[in-house]
Amino acid sequence: MEVQPLALPGIKLITPHVLHDARGFFFESFNAALFRQQVDSQVDFVQDNHTYSTKNVLRGLHYQLARPQGKLIRVVVGEIFDVAVDIRRHSPTFAQWTGIRLSAENRHQLWIPPGFAHGFLVMSQAAQVLYKTTDVWCAQDEHCIVWNDPELAIHWPIDDMPQLSDRDRTGCPLSHAALP
Repeated sequence: MEVQPLALPGIKLITPHVLHDARGFFFESFNAALFRQQVDSQVDFVQDNHTYSTKNVLRGLHYQLARPQGKLIRVVVGEIFDVAVDIRRHSPTFAQWTGIRLSAENRHQLWIPPGFAHGFLVMSQAAQVLYKTTDVWCAQDEHCIVWNDPELAIHWPIDDMPQLSDRDRTGCPLSHAALP
C-alpha cells in the first residue's frame, strides 16, 4: 500500500496495491501490521460500519467527545467527497478542512485520526461506504457541526441543497460546538 499525508497533520490517503488478471482484481483492503507500520502504530479498530446512501446525501460533520473515533474510510460502490475538519482547539490547523474523492474505482482509503469531525457527500447515484473505527459509537456522545458553517467554508461539490438527516440539519456552527 502507498500512504500519502494530506494537508492536515495525521490525515492520510491510502492506496492499496491492486493485482489484476483475466478474472478481475484482488487487493488487501486492510492489513493490521502494515497499517501500524506505515500509518499509525497506536491504532486498534473495534467496530466496522457500512452505510448505503443515494446521490446528494450528505452525512456529517460528526464527532464524539468522550469516546473520539479514528476512522478508516473506503467506498465499495459509487463515489463520495469525504471531508475531515480539525476540531482540536489547540491545534495549529484548528478549523481547517481537507476533502478528497473516494470511490470504488480509485479504491483510495482515508485515515482520519481522533480529533476530527467527519462527513461525506454522495457524488454517484448511490454509494456504499465501509469504515473502521477505533472506538464504538455512543449515541449520547454524538455531536454534529453543521455542514455549511461559513467559518469552515467547505467547498462541497454540490449545486443543490443536499439531503440531510434531522440531526445533520440542526447541527451547530463550530463557534458553538463542544470541542476537545
